[in-house]
Amino acid sequence: MCGIVGVLGEHEAAPILVDALKRLEYRGYDSAGIATVNNGHLSRRRAVGKLVNLSDLLVHDPLPGKAGIGHTRWATHGAPSVINAHPHQAGQVAVVHNGIIENFRELRAELAAKGIHFATETDTETVALMAQFYMEQGDDPVAAAYKTLARLNGAFALAFLFEGQDDLLVAARKGSPLAVGHGEGEMYVGSDAIALAPMTDRITYLEEGDFAVITRNSLEIRDANGELANREMRTIHMDDARIDKGGHKHFMAKEIAEQPMVIGEAVRHYLSADGNSVELPEDFDFAGIDRLTMVACGTAFYACLTAKYWFEQLAQLPVEVDIASEFRYREPPIAPRTVALFVSQSGETADTLAALRYCDGKADKILSVVNVPESSIARESDLALPILAGVEVGVASTKAFTCQLTVLLMLALKAAEQRGTLTADEIADKLSALRAVPATLNTALEQEGAIAAAARKLSEASDVLFLGRGLMYPLALEGALKLKEISYIHAEAYASGELKHGPIALIDKTMPVVVMAPYDALYGKTVSNMQEVLARGGKVVLITDAAGAAETEDSAWQTIVMPEIDPVLTPVLYAVPAQLLAYHTAVAKGTDVDQPRNLAKSVTVE
Repeated sequence: MCGIVGVLGEHEAAPILVDALKRLEYRGYDSAGIATVNNGHLSRRRAVGKLVNLSDLLVHDPLPGKAGIGHTRWATHGAPSVINAHPHQAGQVAVVHNGIIENFRELRAELAAKGIHFATETDTETVALMAQFYMEQGDDPVAAAYKTLARLNGAFALAFLFEGQDDLLVAARKGSPLAVGHGEGEMYVGSDAIALAPMTDRITYLEEGDFAVITRNSLEIRDANGELANREMRTIHMDDARIDKGGHKHFMAKEIAEQPMVIGEAVRHYLSADGNSVELPEDFDFAGIDRLTMVACGTAFYACLTAKYWFEQLAQLPVEVDIASEFRYREPPIAPRTVALFVSQSGETADTLAALRYCDGKADKILSVVNVPESSIARESDLALPILAGVEVGVASTKAFTCQLTVLLMLALKAAEQRGTLTADEIADKLSALRAVPATLNTALEQEGAIAAAARKLSEASDVLFLGRGLMYPLALEGALKLKEISYIHAEAYASGELKHGPIALIDKTMPVVVMAPYDALYGKTVSNMQEVLARGGKVVLITDAAGAAETEDSAWQTIVMPEIDPVLTPVLYAVPAQLLAYHTAVAKGTDVDQPRNLAKSVTVE
């Protein structure tokens, strides 16, 4: 959600800024802009829509200068428009911002009382006007930025550029991620390392409350108390930050295809040397806890719902699962001997991070499952478990979801070992089956043609229902989410047993129903619900295995056959047809698969 870049370089900044912004497109945006200082003069260019519109503008109206800032905006305050696009400028100050300034109305009123007028509907303009006001009172740029930051409430990452200052950037971070990149006689700022990867592999991550003064040859960071802070400079792996489609039409297609590889890497990372047990990066004792509280948002929340079955059935550990935005405001009591577990792809999800901070000091331990080891959630956890999915560009999560499932399952098996609910042989058998998952996923991917054919028919629907029981219920929820995210078809999911408690009223001959039903102990119950749909003229898309397909005798409208797998592992496998069904439906409809409307990859504001 929103992307920030900044550069103090030896070459023209505009093409560098635009290229960096392209690497942040995956975060989601609806407008973009850059500002530079050239011969002391501060100027900017902004455009609505895709970055190509900004690039076209710069061809016809170039923006010279070797110091600059750039931004991709995901609208919060004020509709997408050129006037609301970043950077925002007030006199000698230009600002780019990720986050929300919660007290901007009070600050607006204060500035208006001083005769200062606003040109936009945004909260960010307040920051630029406040800094400009302090400079008019005699403060230098750094002091003006510092005083402005002291007045702001909310979550933000900010970068300031000043008229007459072609060797100065000021950056600050509170609640939203921001990184500083180190070059040779050059310095950079970015929302994440991905944006900076072509320019440098040396990164310093700002921590909560940090204020950074940056020149081409220096970096001074002060913490939330105003004290000088030494932040570690890290070397990132360039392969981890590489973004390309690898010959696929869309990033989402590439990331679906990568799942066998990345899941294999995740499994190997947590396996013991003999392959018969799970090893964690640090010692952790599940035997000493009574309850696990799991918190996440979106797809990560569905990963938690799936893991609830694993922890309770395999490890006999009671689990509560909460949506992060509800958890933090519900302010639930945390019982003694409770561990809190947070799942987030980015590790920066605002509501999840806030829930983590609520649990800090209340829960016995805080665990996290994240894809970015340097993220805020990872750093603020007692133990952070990386999912090793690599960079995921498509807004609709695919490989991150299945890697989350993989790591959570291995964690549940570790809990079962420590709590004595499974024998060593039983755990070894489950891990042996897990090691075979990449090969099974490759077999599932061979069904893409059949899935695409079903998706073309599904693309004609306006509403779709998903049904599943047991471990397939969270997968039904995830399948419905994927479909609505990228195809814009209204989709809902229900536990199969809930069909008769209301949703069956929706069934008619125009309503496709996707039934996720591997041939397991719950298959008969699920198929009974499917027959109720068929009896009312509903069109069933059945996702099952060979045994399940044989049982239904071609009664479904469309049948997608998956390979057989250990029942415990079905969520990892059945995620693939759910993803491909959504992907090919979106392709058939011609929607923007990788950057669906109104969505952002990383939700860093509430």
